[in-house]
Amino acid sequence: MIRNCNCSSRRMLHLWLFTIKLIYLFYIVVGQNNSNSQELLEYRYACLDQSSTPPSTTYQTNLNNLISSLSSDSASSNGFGNSTSGDNQNNMVYGQYLCRGDVNTSLCHSCVQNSSRLLKQHCPNNASAILWYPFCLLRYSNKNFFGNLTIRPRIPMFDVAQNLTSAGEFDSDARVLMNGLIQMGSQTPLMFGTHMFNINGTQRRYGWVQCSRDITSEECRTCLSNMLEDVENCCMEKKVWRIFSPSCIVMYETQPFFVNGTVSEAPVPQQANEKDGTRSWIIIIIVVIGAVVAALVVFSTYYFWCLKHRKKRNFMQGHSRIFSQDQTDIEKTGNTDLPMMPLSTILKSTNNFSDEYKLGKGGFGTVYKGVLADEKEIAVKRLSKTSSQGVEELKNEIILIAKLQHRNLVRLLACCIEQNEKLLIYEYLPNSSLDFHLFDMVKGAQLAWRQRLNIINGIAKGLLYLHEDSRLRVIHRDLKASNILLDQEMNPKISDFGLARTFGGDQDEANTIRVVGTYGYMAPEYAMEGLFSVKSDVFSFGVLLLEIISGRKNSKFYLSEHGQSLPIFAWNLWCKRKGFELMDPSIEKSCVPSEYLKFLHIGLLCVQEDAADRPTMSSVVHMLAGDTVTLPSPTRPAFSVGRARAIVDRESSSNTSISANEVTLSELMPR
Repeated sequence: MIRNCNCSSRRMLHLWLFTIKLIYLFYIVVGQNNSNSQELLEYRYACLDQSSTPPSTTYQTNLNNLISSLSSDSASSNGFGNSTSGDNQNNMVYGQYLCRGDVNTSLCHSCVQNSSRLLKQHCPNNASAILWYPFCLLRYSNKNFFGNLTIRPRIPMFDVAQNLTSAGEFDSDARVLMNGLIQMGSQTPLMFGTHMFNINGTQRRYGWVQCSRDITSEECRTCLSNMLEDVENCCMEKKVWRIFSPSCIVMYETQPFFVNGTVSEAPVPQQANEKDGTRSWIIIIIVVIGAVVAALVVFSTYYFWCLKHRKKRNFMQGHSRIFSQDQTDIEKTGNTDLPMMPLSTILKSTNNFSDEYKLGKGGFGTVYKGVLADEKEIAVKRLSKTSSQGVEELKNEIILIAKLQHRNLVRLLACCIEQNEKLLIYEYLPNSSLDFHLFDMVKGAQLAWRQRLNIINGIAKGLLYLHEDSRLRVIHRDLKASNILLDQEMNPKISDFGLARTFGGDQDEANTIRVVGTYGYMAPEYAMEGLFSVKSDVFSFGVLLLEIISGRKNSKFYLSEHGQSLPIFAWNLWCKRKGFELMDPSIEKSCVPSEYLKFLHIGLLCVQEDAADRPTMSSVVHMLAGDTVTLPSPTRPAFSVGRARAIVDRESSSNTSISANEVTLSELMPR
């Protein structure tokens, strides 16, 4: 019977699409009257082209004229507009607004006005900036971006409170449905599309895609597809997520958030017989539609049954091919030094991956503690079966970390590829990760100054080994507190090489279209342009150093009363000769003031905006160890992608909270 599905699948597909159109039309007519009240009143912005000197007065005047022009135009437009201001290339400003395709002119105008005010507030000294508001996007720049596909910066957001019950739910349903919506939305005149999906026949999801109208349909599909690929890095296990870029937006939620369409009123009946005739027609229409819908439901149920079984069969066949290829690829690496551990041994050591043995969960899989027969403790990373990125991480770890030996790098002991399981076995480190201690009020107070110095120096030496002293020149690309593990003596060990890349010969820089890592630790040239080098790791090290001496987490720093990044806050204090105000109060008695100021100085050198100004790790290690080294003056740190929340009233404060994503996510427990 399954084979016969292929013969009738095209006919079933047409019937199904017709059914969906009927249901969607009905949904638009009857609407969800409370959708406006559920709209999330949040915004995100990015201040670009940061300069130590603010733009000229002429440029600021042109910018104000441009914003005023865009705001006025939005009051009578169809939701999209471009404009320029200035008389020469030195002071020209290019601006654009894009309102959601489902909002009316009044709401569009109000949104552009609010966005204009917020951009002036958050990015007063930037030549370029962009802001995403619930109903519109506003951007300006000193460079002409009209008609250009721009996918960076990308701002992922997701609901931290809503997780999927099944890790494969996104793969099996949302990707297929959203891809269909992308194809539909990119071909409409307004370059947007919305749809309501049924997930597994029991749950509803609401999708949204929209592109800037000055790019082509093909560029729109490219942009939206890139946004959808980012979901694998940030939101695979989330029910609610949004991803913003300058040229397109993708949203996926559990509650309807579309603004209701306008339904015209029926004419007032003039005669009684017209009223009776109308009633008769209504009865006929209801009967006909009911019969058609009932028939379509039967056909659709049959079609979905066929589709489900065929998809399951294809998935199993495809997964087997991928699994076989993984084994072949790993064998080709020629890494005979790394032993293969039997799956039966791992299952016994982890009590069949019991939750009691779970140490933490990251973007690529779950980590368990294991105890071997000889009572040796191990850490087992079980890579996700549904993530292709997990496959790449497995290969990366085996090829890279197994060949690297240093006291400040975590040791990979063995691996296992058996019965569709992909497992990595590491040395077990009892003191968990650095962030488990550093950002906890009680445990952080127990980290004395000398311990923090030892951790900073150990991380620096580990990075120096990766960059200059190992057989391979390795760029880690995801250095952060949760990827620094601590042994029994609190010595640091760099872990998680799944995103690492190697350089050969004289190569010192590379480019990628897939930016992966953790926002807050990413160097600006990597986050914005996809360029990475050893200086990208130096930037991450600088952020980490500032976190260690301050006891504050950069990714949470925006939520504090300061409203800026940790590097910018530290630099401002440095310029005012108030560097000690950054110090973690718990080390005030144990630290040496001159050492603290030196480490603060080095941290600021590492987070400078221009990668060429940042020191190499060999210079950093030398500066950390030397007492008489003369340090250059740091320049202003790189920008950080902004994060802010609009003020909401008390009735709206209970709405779902969406927070900026950190791309690589970790749920940690001691290990």
